Amino acid sequence: MTDHTPVALVTGATGGMGSEIVRELARTHRVIAVGRDAERLAAVAAQATAATGGESAGGAGSAGVETWELELTDAAALAARVAQLDRLDLLVQAAAIAQPFSVESARPADWERHFAVNVTAPAELTRLALPLLRAAAGTIVFIGSGAGTRPVPGNVVYSASKHALRGLADALRIEEEPHRIRVVTLAPGQTDTAMLRSSVPAADYDAARYIRPESVAGALRFVVDAPADVQITDIAVRPRQEIARL
Repeated sequence: MTDHTPVALVTGATGGMGSEIVRELARTHRVIAVGRDAERLAAVAAQATAATGGESAGGAGSAGVETWELELTDAAALAARVAQLDRLDLLVQAAAIAQPFSVESARPADWERHFAVNVTAPAELTRLALPLLRAAAGTIVFIGSGAGTRPVPGNVVYSASKHALRGLADALRIEEEPHRIRVVTLAPGQTDTAMLRSSVPAADYDAARYIRPESVAGALRFVVDAPADVQITDIAVRPRQEIARL
């Protein structure tokens, strides 16, 4: 019997937001969780299994979660993995890095690394996946940031990369309109993740002030479940009480 379950590929699956997105999507999709740490990927798959009541799938992940241990900047490895797919309905680009740099302190290697992970890898993965997404009239979600619309002094490299990612999404949406691919930028504000904790002094960190990762996953669910006649192009997810206007 043909399996009609939609397929979702999620990068950055071991991060705070990515893991919650995997868990949310596993309720309705066969999910491919992509990350660099095999142990953490296995934990994400196990959590998705527990949340959905599924059973283990022979070490490959949960009943609805397959794991890919993969460095996204390895173009050859990325192409080989995507070539194995025969279907893709949803691509969620959540992988990102963020280190604080000013224009004065950043060096070419810092710019190259951030853009390689935050812009070039998502662009290449999108290019490789386009035939399958076109066939499915699928959806691409780029996890952006408030830093992608406003300047962030002291975090200029990350901010510039998120501005570039939004530009990629906006141009792609126009290019792929004939193929009915939905292209979404989902831009969370400050969210309680390891990335944020690494940038805020421990004495000043209060998790209750920030967005919960599962709330971001809920916003993504809203996008994915939009009726077939519409696309929701841009969503800003903000803390209920603003911390900084980013």
